[in-house]
Amino acid sequence: MADSLESSQKPLRKMGDAFKELAATLNNSTQQQNVELGVEPFSHACSLVSPLFGCLGIAFKFAEMDYVAKVRDLAEVSQQIGTLNAILDGDVKTKTVRIAGSHTRNLLRVKRGVDMVRVLFEQILATEGNSLRDPASKAYDQVFAPYHGWIIRKAVAAGMYALPTKAELLQKLNEDESSAKVQMQNYITASAPVISYVENLFISRELGTDW
Repeated sequence: MADSLESSQKPLRKMGDAFKELAATLNNSTQQQNVELGVEPFSHACSLVSPLFGCLGIAFKFAEMDYVAKVRDLAEVSQQIGTLNAILDGDVKTKTVRIAGSHTRNLLRVKRGVDMVRVLFEQILATEGNSLRDPASKAYDQVFAPYHGWIIRKAVAAGMYALPTKAELLQKLNEDESSAKVQMQNYITASAPVISYVENLFISRELGTDW
């Protein structure tokens, strides 16, 4: 990926706007449990998060590769399966929910990627200074670390020393500090109900989300 994105691109705005649309779908329903969130708009919104992982450098290279591959799987399956509910129901029926490469397993991994970025943005907004090491470490520890072995955790910890500064990240994202704060908060607010919705799909089927 190029060191800097095209000046016409605003990844943070695109991310926030896409998740706002998903959140609006959920918020417009009087009974969220009956909402049918489409695989195509969900996978599209998630694909817009991918550049953020790329901008973070080697510490999150594993996450970028894994996340991009699993979002691609959801985008491809959206041609045959219309809703997230149907993805889970199909894998439950065939008893392939926890099989590596299943669409349900991939959905759970994508949800974690979306959540990690949400926590990262929360930590960036709450942290003074130009270093991303503390915000990124907290986001990783909260969302990804419980599911990673010692080798991956060690590699990520080493990679934290190669993170861009906050100023460098914002330059890559074509934002200044004031506009970035607005767009990060937009993503935080909009992604929260979407993350909760996906988690509830698993919980309502007694599948859990800690695997």
